[in-house]
Amino acid sequence: MAAPAEQAGEALAAPGPAVPEAVAVLEQFLQEGGLPALLWELCREQAGAPGPQEALLAQVVCLPDRVSNKLQGKNPPLFFPQNYFPLLGGAIIQVLQKISDSLRGGLDCSISFVSHVLGKVCLHGKQKEILSVLVPRLTDLTKSDCIWQRICWRLVECVPDRCMEAVVLGFVQRAPGADVLSRLLGNLVVKNKKAQFVVTEKMLLLQYGHTTAVLQNLLGYLALDSLRRALLIKVLKDLLETWGNSSAVKHSPPEQQRYISQAILICLSHLREHEIESCRQELLTSMMEGVKCHLDSNLPQIRRLGMIVAESISLKINTDGPVLKFQYEEDDEARELKSLLVQTPPSVVPSLPDEDRNEKADAAALVVLESNKKSHTAAPVKPDEESDAELDSDDDFIPYDMSEDKELKTKAPVYIRDCIEVLTGSEDVDKWEATVKALESLVRKNPAATREVSVELAKILLHLEEKTCIEGFVELRQRAQIAILTTDPIPVAKYLTSQFYSLNYSLRQRVDILDVLVLAAQELSYPKSHGKTKHSGAQKPCIQLLPGSDSSKDWRRVVDERIKSKTRRFATGHSQVERASGPNEFSSVAGHFFFPLIQHFDRPLTTFDLLGEDHFVLGRLVHALAILMYLAVNTVAVTAMGKALLEFVWALRFHTDSYVRQGLLSCVSSVLLSVPAEHLLEDITEELLETQSWLGDVVEKDPDGDCRRLALQNLQLMENLKKKLKTVPS
Repeated sequence: MAAPAEQAGEALAAPGPAVPEAVAVLEQFLQEGGLPALLWELCREQAGAPGPQEALLAQVVCLPDRVSNKLQGKNPPLFFPQNYFPLLGGAIIQVLQKISDSLRGGLDCSISFVSHVLGKVCLHGKQKEILSVLVPRLTDLTKSDCIWQRICWRLVECVPDRCMEAVVLGFVQRAPGADVLSRLLGNLVVKNKKAQFVVTEKMLLLQYGHTTAVLQNLLGYLALDSLRRALLIKVLKDLLETWGNSSAVKHSPPEQQRYISQAILICLSHLREHEIESCRQELLTSMMEGVKCHLDSNLPQIRRLGMIVAESISLKINTDGPVLKFQYEEDDEARELKSLLVQTPPSVVPSLPDEDRNEKADAAALVVLESNKKSHTAAPVKPDEESDAELDSDDDFIPYDMSEDKELKTKAPVYIRDCIEVLTGSEDVDKWEATVKALESLVRKNPAATREVSVELAKILLHLEEKTCIEGFVELRQRAQIAILTTDPIPVAKYLTSQFYSLNYSLRQRVDILDVLVLAAQELSYPKSHGKTKHSGAQKPCIQLLPGSDSSKDWRRVVDERIKSKTRRFATGHSQVERASGPNEFSSVAGHFFFPLIQHFDRPLTTFDLLGEDHFVLGRLVHALAILMYLAVNTVAVTAMGKALLEFVWALRFHTDSYVRQGLLSCVSSVLLSVPAEHLLEDITEELLETQSWLGDVVEKDPDGDCRRLALQNLQLMENLKKKLKTVPS
């Protein structure tokens, strides 16, 4: 059967009009079942002389490509990859069936050529097409037949090393469970070093795109045999070493860290008691190192991953004693991660019949009844007479009717200086609470009186601590601080920015200073109505998205707005609503908010080191500077602010924390959006060129996806500015 195929292959390789005839011969050869016969003949020949025929191997595997090249894409449907490789998979099953029959009859045959075909097909990226046929059939054939299991093991063991990764990955991805994978691969990872590297290192530590089901297949396969369990322990230790590496936590993307966390939890679910006992101290050390690295991260998802994994390790190693417990949001992702700690059965359990289900329910009810009996015997109920005797005689008194009583409300102060006295020295808790609630409105109603004591009041609020459990205390204090800052911007801004770099402040207070500065700048930059009630319903300018659920109803409005925006009108009558307008009050004070914050970031203090361990505050500072820069659009100092901000970004561009780098890229966006294009090219040319080069490196090399996206947006903004300047006549 090999002669017609070889002749057709030679005709296919030769140029000329013989190509269509050769393709027709090959098509007939495949339709008549010649491919299984060809493979079987080669397996019998190699039983005495090992070593595959490379030329014929290439023709079998690359036949669709060669036919397509010769016919320029006009090949018959049989030679499409989605049709040819399932056909080849069926041929391999037929050959393996003949090999099984030969072995049962005592005859020798070689499986090497079939292994080479399988390896080369998978290496060419056609795992899905061929394994979609092989894996289901081999799963059924190896269920209860040890000879078929040995044939399958030999099939993958004879795959060349250069193809081993593709074959192993294909089997792991398409096996329906860990028990099936164990039947198909056997102890391949113990016998073959390349397969061991792929399974224990490459798929777990160097890749992170596999699904949770693939991870469960992979680690469950290692746990199902005593020879492979040593590799499971080794894998767990390697994963914990990576999970607890501070450099890996800083430089790896969140997706990879979640992938490693999933693998750790699945490994823990497969550990046995004696294995946990043997490595308890190592697990404890790895847990302490890893949770510290994760809690130091600025990204909330990384911190939560560290908490969940640390809780799981603590639960495994401290079965009797106290375990770690953190406070975090219990969402679907957290519940999914915790569910991985519970080992799933190796195969799908069918639903119980009705009789079995009833028996299970009866057994469960019996257990509940027994437990109830035990609880009753452990805590006997006292007789009624004894319990009545212990009743207090005061219960006979009739209570007063208090339905008409009203709560006495403490009157809030009406003067600013009275508020200062209450907040600093009053012991009356009710009066203190009323003052905190009324302070914002009092400041806004009395701007002249506020300016006299603005700095003193800002200092009091900065150090104010909650005396009672007042609802929304943090928000009330912040709103009062914003009101003071907007009423008297320059002196209060000078005070707050000077205190940001002062000693003896907590990180929370420094972050509060940044939040107040940003929110006050936002309020100052918005126009005020100045008492006009004509258009009080107009909203502040903001970005709004059309709701997706009402898109079918709003199409007319969207079309009308587009038509209006493109229509020239010479007279508009009274149809348009006049928007609130007024001077930008932030314009004259922007420098007082911005420049003091950017001056001393590189000077470490005894209790505050922005470039060291306090990188969380540095991230908040960078994001605050980006917002202040954006709000300073059309101000006099915007060009100087942009130049200083780009120099600040350049100094911190290689920071290891992704949250800080995201803020730096936001700063670049704010500069490009706020500084006029002409000033960018005239005054900040050198800084822009350096920034553009850095943005290109971020797009290509930064491990964080959000950083890459922001860098790409900045490069697009730069291109748009160039196009805009080219269209403007000189």
